[in-house]
Order: sequence, then structure tokens, then C-alpha cells
Amino acid sequence: MSHSPGALAHLGWVFDPDLGAEQYIHRLLDAYRHTPTTAGRVRTADRHLAVQLFERGVPLSMVQAAFSLAAFRRIFRDPDAAPLHPIRSLHYFLPILNEIRSEPIAPDYIRYIEWKLYGTP
Repeated sequence: MSHSPGALAHLGWVFDPDLGAEQYIHRLLDAYRHTPTTAGRVRTADRHLAVQLFERGVPLSMVQAAFSLAAFRRIFRDPDAAPLHPIRSLHYFLPILNEIRSEPIAPDYIRYIEWKLYGTP
């Protein structure tokens, strides 16, 4: 089930029209670069996707939630599983964004994930 942007507003996922393209893209790519389990580098294709996400009106908070959810899943998985390579593309997060859009995650759970990853509530 897909939710409209208005339906996601109660979760704090609202596109900020006052945030210009340059600032949105900078914040998104900076968050991506600093997300645990990523390679920490931004490629040209990543920058292009960031522009597309801005143009589609994807809330920055939703993208950041996808970053946190992906990192959490990768870090807190079976310790006996084979090691994973770092995430090298922003495109990796598209299925997670779709998942969050179709099955919204409670803000408290996102805060819990961020606390586990970064030690901040």
C-alpha cells in the first residue's frame, strides 16, 4: 500500500519547500557520506540521484531514515554471516525508501535505531 506525501506528514516526513535544491542535495550527500557501512565517497551518479530525489519531493528526513535503517540492518545482523562490502552507491537505498513509503516506520523506532547507531536519541 502506497501512502501519499500528506499521509506521511504525521510521521514528520514532509518535504520542506523552503529548503533549496543546493542545500537539500548537500545535506543528503553529507548524511550519505557519514552513514555507517557506506564507502564514505560520493560519485557523480549519487549526485544525480540526489537531484532526482529533490525533484520528486522526497523528504530529507525520509532519506535519512532509510540510511539509518539500512546501516542498522547491516551492522546488527547475524555475527556469523559473511562480512558485507561497504555500500558504494546511493541507489542502494532506493528499495528502502520504497519500503518506508509503503510501510511507514514509527518515529520512535527510527530514534531507537539512531540511538543504537550513533548513541544519540
